[in-house]
Amino acid sequence: MNLGFIENKTYDEISVGDTARTEHVLTTEDAMAWASISGFTAVLDSEGLIDRAVSSMLPTGPNMWCASLISGLFATNLPGPGCSLTSVSLTFHNRIRVGERILVKVEVTAKDDSTKTVIFDCEASNDASASVFTGTAQLIAPVEKLRLSTLPVPKLIVNNPHRHHLGFIARAASKPAVKTAIVWPCDELSLGGAIQAYKDGLIVPVLVGSEAAIRNIAGTMQLDLGSIPIVDVDVSRDAAIRAVEMARKGEVQMLMKGSLQTEELMKAVASREGGLRTGRHISHVFALDVPSYHKTLFVTDAAVNIETDLETKIDILQNAIDMMVELGVVNPKVAILSAVESVTPAIPSTLDAAALCKMVERGQITGAIVDGPLAFDNAISSDAARIKKIKSPVAGDPDLLMVPNLEAGNILFKELQYLAGALAAGVVVGAKVPVVLTGRADGEQARMASCALGILLAKPAPDLEG
Repeated sequence: MNLGFIENKTYDEISVGDTARTEHVLTTEDAMAWASISGFTAVLDSEGLIDRAVSSMLPTGPNMWCASLISGLFATNLPGPGCSLTSVSLTFHNRIRVGERILVKVEVTAKDDSTKTVIFDCEASNDASASVFTGTAQLIAPVEKLRLSTLPVPKLIVNNPHRHHLGFIARAASKPAVKTAIVWPCDELSLGGAIQAYKDGLIVPVLVGSEAAIRNIAGTMQLDLGSIPIVDVDVSRDAAIRAVEMARKGEVQMLMKGSLQTEELMKAVASREGGLRTGRHISHVFALDVPSYHKTLFVTDAAVNIETDLETKIDILQNAIDMMVELGVVNPKVAILSAVESVTPAIPSTLDAAALCKMVERGQITGAIVDGPLAFDNAISSDAARIKKIKSPVAGDPDLLMVPNLEAGNILFKELQYLAGALAAGVVVGAKVPVVLTGRADGEQARMASCALGILLAKPAPDLEG
């Protein structure tokens, strides 16, 4: 590790007119880190834009963030180590927004020999040369010379697992509410989540399940169901069949899993008689908001298809690509995962990966840049790929990870959830309507994000007929 050094200026070495400067771009991560430290609450603005919301929520937050730039300038530059900041008085003239470059300057205007106090004028401007603040600062300068070793500043990862999913939720909120069958909302979590999505204007719910149980739970939670329709069905399996029938007839545009088993719901959805099949296999896609990753990371299929042959994988891949394109991901990059990055007859998933890539090359699978087989390390890390001499347009920047089977996918997404702090939203694709699957351990934000994905994929009601 290369060590640097920082050396201060003592009181006697400081002269009136001395200056120091620094500049910094306010990023969303900066603002969210400051919000976390200082106790501000992050909210969406009227258009659901987190960057603008972070900016607008901080009439005082950026002020203090700028003050911290001044403190850092004093502590590391002029005077440097050993000084003691005693007061700062700043007047702000313009609001700081995410993405703006702030240039900060301090200049010595006076010294007091009796107290070793130094007075500074302070000013800052943005990259349009508009004044951000002016003011003064006072500090006690060091009297002893110090030369200290410095270490690289550790990379700060702001663990905001909602930052990418907030965009999905905001986009869903801008669309008309989607009529949604909530299948067996017979526990507090699933009923409460559905009602919250209703209050937020995301869905128009139809509750399909035991009316007595639903009303009892609503009473316990003090929820007013108002005029929300309830389709009274006594058994969860029958509730799934009834909800699928409603979707098939165009009475609802989306299904959302309640407290029944996933297998019960998916059996009704995938039924060859009365289900919601299309010309493709039905599959599942997770959208993961991973704090350490720079964009939404999709994973397929980790919930529906257990062991898949090549024919099924073709549909799984095309389903996921079509979904991402629908969500606005242009020409998504897909890494087809296996245990190794070379085609190896002893590992069948590598052969499937090679075949899928050839089908993409020939236009049999469309809409994405696809590479594989890739091991997880060289799919996610361009450094790992470079070290292994792998040249790939996907390595280090995938939008989608396609796993070899459900077992591998389930382990992968749960590892990212519980070890990397990822927020997982999931939806079933390849059926006539999107099916929102939520786990029993999913919190409100995960449920809202899953709901948002379904809304963005749902077709307008007239398109469902026939």
